[in-house]
Amino acid sequence: MSKRGQGVIVYLHGFRSSPLSRKALMLRRHLELRNLENQYLCPALPASPRAAAEMVLELTQGLPAGALAVIGSSLGGYYATWIAETLGCRAVLLNPAIDPAADLQAHIGRQPIYFSGEHIEFRPEYIDELRNLVTEVTQPERYFLIAATGDAVIDYRTMIAKYRGARQRLVNGSNHELSDFETYIDEVLAFCGAANVQESTVRAIR
Repeated sequence: MSKRGQGVIVYLHGFRSSPLSRKALMLRRHLELRNLENQYLCPALPASPRAAAEMVLELTQGLPAGALAVIGSSLGGYYATWIAETLGCRAVLLNPAIDPAADLQAHIGRQPIYFSGEHIEFRPEYIDELRNLVTEVTQPERYFLIAATGDAVIDYRTMIAKYRGARQRLVNGSNHELSDFETYIDEVLAFCGAANVQESTVRAIR
């Protein structure tokens, strides 16, 4: 973590994913190795974008912006951007969704969740909820983008353009899942460094 202290890191998974995703578990393992597992939060996000955003706001209520960093993958990156603009915290974006309201039109209905036998119901009204979370990047220095040229789901060029001025790492090849994510974990965690938060405070917001 940074020399300024240790903060709370919230990981937001992507569409049809869960806290059991490979990247989520990898982050937890690396933080455990640093004895920082109590500073890691990874909620199971509901299918409703509005409910997902409200959940993260409630989860982080009372934390100063400097003590919070959000890491978002794919749709979670879209949410992380909205959270960062709303709260003024840092955000790391892993192949973030740029226009999910358009991209997820074809996924309305019952959808299986990866890494489990559960399902979600993605409703038509969720498209409008996604549109309501559209936001512009006002302080690019708060963002760290990792974008893969091999992402077959989201065009990396749209990510580069959206987060122009932010810290960016362009990965040649790879894929939407960012299967080589472990290569960049130390860099990600260093960017997420934040002010000290008492362990009791972290437990209270879980």
